[in-house]
Amino acid sequence: MNSLDLARWQFGITTVYHFLFVPITIGMAFLVAGLQTAWHRTGKLHYLRATKFFGKLFLINFAIGVVTGIVQEFQFGMNWSSYSRFVGDIFGAPLAMEGLLAFFLESTFLGLWIFGWDRLPKKLHLASIWLAATGTLLSAYFILAANSWMQHPVGYVYNAAKNRAELTNIFEVLTQKTALATFFHTIPSAAFTGGAFIAGISAYLIIKGKDLSMARSTFKLGAITMLISFIVVGISGDVTARIMTTQQPMKMAAAEALYTSQDSAPFSLLTIGTLDGSKSVFQIGLPSMLSFMSTGDFKGVVEGVNDLEAKYDKQFGAGDYTPNIPMAYWSFRFMIGFGFLGAIFALLALWQMRKGGTPRGKWFAPAMISLPFLPLLANSFGWIFTETARQPWAVFGLIKTADGVSTVVSAGAVLFTMIAFTVLYGILAFIEVGLTLRVIKMGPADELDYADPQLGGSTDKPLVMSY
Repeated sequence: MNSLDLARWQFGITTVYHFLFVPITIGMAFLVAGLQTAWHRTGKLHYLRATKFFGKLFLINFAIGVVTGIVQEFQFGMNWSSYSRFVGDIFGAPLAMEGLLAFFLESTFLGLWIFGWDRLPKKLHLASIWLAATGTLLSAYFILAANSWMQHPVGYVYNAAKNRAELTNIFEVLTQKTALATFFHTIPSAAFTGGAFIAGISAYLIIKGKDLSMARSTFKLGAITMLISFIVVGISGDVTARIMTTQQPMKMAAAEALYTSQDSAPFSLLTIGTLDGSKSVFQIGLPSMLSFMSTGDFKGVVEGVNDLEAKYDKQFGAGDYTPNIPMAYWSFRFMIGFGFLGAIFALLALWQMRKGGTPRGKWFAPAMISLPFLPLLANSFGWIFTETARQPWAVFGLIKTADGVSTVVSAGAVLFTMIAFTVLYGILAFIEVGLTLRVIKMGPADELDYADPQLGGSTDKPLVMSY
């Protein structure tokens, strides 16, 4: 393998690993804030206990997410210096905004929330977790805006003398419809993930017969969040698919293994293609559904892989503009399938728990244990599809991935850092799983630990970490 192959592998591994923690952090930030708000408004102790319990799990994921995210910045300069020089004037702007504005907002107020339980007035302490949660949204938006520019570059001019793209309109970069659609698809996905995390852990407490009053309420919170966010994800995904079809028709064609342009194109449930990926041999599909998903018209024309390949040959010069079709096809379906399965599990369990009922059946325990992982798989396959189905472009229509790799970094150097990152991520995974299981096993703190139900406003106590 050459340095390009290794650099792509390294970026894919570290990006997917980092994104395991991002949706959990975003989703749980607002759910924990909601639990604390419920305690603030009702004074019921089980909401406070749930806030502290799930707050610990939220902080573990936040910390690991920060560490893994730093590697992403490091990689741009090390493995992708040619890409960085080409897009740095544009790509760096939203990333700088994320670091200087969003990350400082969430980290500052998260620090106040962690250390301020016994020091800050109750309302101010509640505001700190809401501001930290808002910071996660801003952080996500700036990063998604940068990624959306890679999918659909706008607000720039190409400087041929310097061979680089230069920013002309930052507002166009931040407000283009690709960024907006991606944001409103990713954030509900994060809520879906956070809800599954809380619902799965609450179900474990129910199975073990621990803290049933608290666990039942938090399970309902997580499961209802999953169902609502799943509906929003489906609606926003439909909008995103139509934008993607307009801007990157090859990506949609690859997702459906559609080799020739068709009107009334079917949505493929299963497609078997030739070994060289040039045509379909066998297909099972839903009639006209792909046309509707892509164009909003059951009779709409969807361009095929072979026709687009010929079109791009004329537009960009001779080359291979077809992504890895099996990866695009199956990652798209795994994204939908794992998300749908998680929603079904949440719905079934919620139905059995109505009117104070207890979930029954051998399916409940394995389904609930798997529940937190299903959205993570759906998110991961969604990002794999988004990034790999754009290939061979690093920035669509501007610079190919092969042209963005560092020319002075050897394959051995990339391999060394990939091994080092793998060891580091293995250690972080061990820490993450160990801490998470320890917190879950210990369970929420006893009610005796909350003799002062207000937990705030006293200025004579030392500043200590509440966790």
